[in-house]
Amino acid sequence: MIDYSLILPLILFAFSSTGTPGPNNIMLLASGANFGYLRSVPHMVGIWAGLASMMIIMSMGLSQIFDVYPVAKTVLKVLATGYMLWLAVKIVRAAPVKETDAPGRPMTPLQAALFQWVNPKAWAMSAGAVTLYAIGTGWIAIAGLVVIFVIVSLITNSTWIVLGKQVTRFLSTPLRLRTFNVVMAVLLVASLYPVLIE
Repeated sequence: MIDYSLILPLILFAFSSTGTPGPNNIMLLASGANFGYLRSVPHMVGIWAGLASMMIIMSMGLSQIFDVYPVAKTVLKVLATGYMLWLAVKIVRAAPVKETDAPGRPMTPLQAALFQWVNPKAWAMSAGAVTLYAIGTGWIAIAGLVVIFVIVSLITNSTWIVLGKQVTRFLSTPLRLRTFNVVMAVLLVASLYPVLIE
């Protein structure tokens, strides 16, 4: 059964949570600037797949495991921090496509999907959607939740990639591109602050 009165609040929550700066959008912005829109699409699809899997599993009660075993949440934080620091280094070291015969490549769908499981913002979004904005019970309601998030994310994630692509006009020199990548890496690390002080 679906509670249709919650669909609009869920859509607004999806826009605000997927459209604001966070690890995914910062990396999509950097990917758009470094690789363009089309080459960043697999990264974006991986984000959707990761979020969908999180929402489905959380709907089945994963969040209760963290209540029973708080150490599991601590382990996740440590893994998330280490992985995001590694990604920050990867962003800093990304080479301009024109400067190398073997340019770097954006995240694959699998890498982006797995990243959601160590992404603090993805956990917060999924938990919020499942606990506060669940539009009903049963598989139809869970599917509706996932579909709404994917449609909204198509708009918000695409916007960040396009913004990154537009930035490439400014990033016409290696120094500017390197500076941009360093700033993106710093913002990615800064996005860890809320979860680390929790």
